[in-house]
Amino acid sequence: MIRDARKIEQPPEPQAGRPAETGEAWLGRNRSEKRRLWERLNPRHRKELRLLAEALALRQDHARLPEPTRSQLDAALDELERVVRRVAAILAEVARRTPPPM
Repeated sequence: MIRDARKIEQPPEPQAGRPAETGEAWLGRNRSEKRRLWERLNPRHRKELRLLAEALALRQDHARLPEPTRSQLDAALDELERVVRRVAAILAEVARRTPPPM
């Protein structure tokens, strides 16, 4: 992509003393408040927020599905959760019966 190389003129400082904009804006690095908050967050927290946003989007998509499809999906998820609980119980039993390493 070719960018236009025209320079944008910054308005001069007012005569009253204080600049009309913040220092970041004056230097051309004016980032929004939301962007600065996002950058301050720990990457782990950003990952959690993104995961929550994706879960919300999936939940909204689920609500838009036709009723027969939604009921089939719910039944499949219930079956999957049942299998996961069964596997977890089996793994816990194996861990309980396995002697500790010497």
